[in-house]
Amino acid sequence: MNYVDINEVPSFGKTLPMQLYRTLDAIMPEYRNLFAKNNLTEQQWRILRVLWAENDISVASLSEKTLLPAPSLVGILDRLVKKDLINRTRSNKDRRQVKVSLTKEGQKLQELVAPSVLAIHKKLRSKVSVSEWQKMEIILAKFTRSEGKKD
Repeated sequence: MNYVDINEVPSFGKTLPMQLYRTLDAIMPEYRNLFAKNNLTEQQWRILRVLWAENDISVASLSEKTLLPAPSLVGILDRLVKKDLINRTRSNKDRRQVKVSLTKEGQKLQELVAPSVLAIHKKLRSKVSVSEWQKMEIILAKFTRSEGKKD
């Protein structure tokens, strides 16, 4: 058994997961209010947010970009179709390929919420300097790179 000096172990509140959870708890309420105002779940919002930037993409790509597993995505997409915010189209060449795109209502929703999204983003950005924001993005990216890649 390996001996670990307990003084080297960070306190629970100083661990990276707890700091990240605390940060999310601090920034998400405004976003959640915006989602609720527009009758959307966080997962539905993530899908729409990706589609607003890159419309007409495959379900596999959408799963990768939203970090939502493909099996979970099916039900979420079903609900967005029922809300008339998205369409799904199966490929004629490969029936396994399904593309997701915005409807006119989905595009209208983007126009409606874009000012609020921008306001929330600006408020968050104002808490740190431009260089701090850039450093934060670089540091966070280091944690999400695949193993084996080092700077």
